[in-house]
Amino acid sequence: MSSSVVSVVLVGCGAPLRSMGWYHATQLLNKDSNILARLDYVVEPWYMSEEGNGSPGFTEFIEFKESLEKSNGVTFYATVDEVPRSENAQETRLAIISARTADNPKLFEACLNIGCQSIFLEKPGAPSVSELNAMMESAKTKGVSVFMGFNKNVSKFATKAREYANNHPGTNVTFVHNNNYDSTEESLGECFERNAEGMLKNMAIHELALLVTFYGVSVQTIDSVEADMEYSSCKTLKGPSGKDFTDFDKLKFTITTKNGTIISVAADRCGGDDSVGIVTDSEGKELARFTMPDEEDATTIANAEKRISGANQYFYVQDPYYAMLKRRVAKALVEGTVPEGVATIDVAAATLTLAEYLTPILQKQLLK
Repeated sequence: MSSSVVSVVLVGCGAPLRSMGWYHATQLLNKDSNILARLDYVVEPWYMSEEGNGSPGFTEFIEFKESLEKSNGVTFYATVDEVPRSENAQETRLAIISARTADNPKLFEACLNIGCQSIFLEKPGAPSVSELNAMMESAKTKGVSVFMGFNKNVSKFATKAREYANNHPGTNVTFVHNNNYDSTEESLGECFERNAEGMLKNMAIHELALLVTFYGVSVQTIDSVEADMEYSSCKTLKGPSGKDFTDFDKLKFTITTKNGTIISVAADRCGGDDSVGIVTDSEGKELARFTMPDEEDATTIANAEKRISGANQYFYVQDPYYAMLKRRVAKALVEGTVPEGVATIDVAAATLTLAEYLTPILQKQLLK
């Protein structure tokens, strides 16, 4: 189905400068992003609830809300059910869900019920495989297309690493993902609690999506999984609530598939802001390295930081690919085509299945 207009319902705005939903809104409103979509509605369940009133980030959210209402005509609601159904046959309604993972199944069903013809769902999509599969079936029943925010599937560094390895038989690839949390128990404890689904379902889910999409990795195709004991670390830390959370602060592992494919993933919560694709020969000697961001991205990143200063650094680093995903999805909806390289909910289900399979295996190897 093609459309003359893509109307966006953003579900989960969160705190300005800190939340992915907020950054989605800023890109949709930025004409330089060239996204063929109009932000019409924002649903913010937390800050527009009694519990969220006065919580950290509330004042900044209200200022952002009032600015968008006045300058852009955006309407805000506390629940998805309040958003009016579209009566415009020439309009395609796209929901962008960027909320807490635990809330996604309920919000997803609500978006289906207000007539959204397509949904853009942030990773990992749902807390569990069973919930994501149920969401997938509901969407298929209603003929709704669902795309995922796996931005590394369309990133230059991952594409270049794959192409280099394909042109040099016998080589192996390691995908590295770094974040810039402080290496303290307080900082990591907060991270563990806020991302309670765990590293493989959150931070490293992008790399697992690459493995599923481009290397044929699945629970059924894996022959062996081996953690790098020197690199990796699994800790139990207290979060802000005082509860204990066990997760990886650093993790590197290698998967060998039944057809002989060897592929590695490394993730470091305190390693910086970049992502890297490293190609090595059979002896482990590095042959090539491709990084996000690269020199070509520098101008785009500088412009993003100039446009809005003070946000989480990873927003700027990945700005080109966040915009690219939304641009491809919106363009495809306008033209009635399939968005090139954008992962679907089927890929997300396979990726989440892989994350659930790998987590206990790697924890057991590290904690034995």
